[in-house]
Amino acid sequence: MKPLIAIPCVVLTVCCAFAADDAKPKIKVAEDGYPAGHSTPEGVACDLARAFIRRDTSLFTSTCVRLYGGNKGPKDYAKFLQTKVKTMKKDGAGKDLSPAEPKSIAKVFAARHLSINGPASYGYASFGFQEVMFVDVEISLYSGERSLNRTLVIKDTDGKWYAHPLPTAGSGMLGAGLEHESASEKDFSEAYEVQK
Repeated sequence: MKPLIAIPCVVLTVCCAFAADDAKPKIKVAEDGYPAGHSTPEGVACDLARAFIRRDTSLFTSTCVRLYGGNKGPKDYAKFLQTKVKTMKKDGAGKDLSPAEPKSIAKVFAARHLSINGPASYGYASFGFQEVMFVDVEISLYSGERSLNRTLVIKDTDGKWYAHPLPTAGSGMLGAGLEHESASEKDFSEAYEVQK
């Protein structure tokens, strides 16, 4: 009699384990319906896009990955960040918007790993980065057209995600192969349980 009771218990335990594996992580979205913040790779990719849309230099600098690397990499990256901040401030002062300017986020795809292992291994071994991925974000422009932005995202030593707006900085190893990745197909909402 005991073996007959044990079998349903084992089956139930296995079913519960599979159900737990299928559970999606929960994610809260911003007012625009897309992720935000440093807790997900999609969140920082969206925040980088929002920084350019709003010309928000504070959001831009807090979203970008820290200075890292050797040789002239950190100097080049710091110069790039300073130039972008100056441009955003200058553009923010003007009232005229070009048709090519970003207007809003139109679609966000789920984060993906690069096809080659080199960038993630390099980031971990050289800088202590916990993860290196990328996120495709589709942007609506004032012209009515759409533009696809591919953003390299990094989980740093503090466990938070940051966007890397210049993956070619330094050796360019972190962004190796980024431009050759196939088009993303999976919407971010398929990877998470979205909460508003």
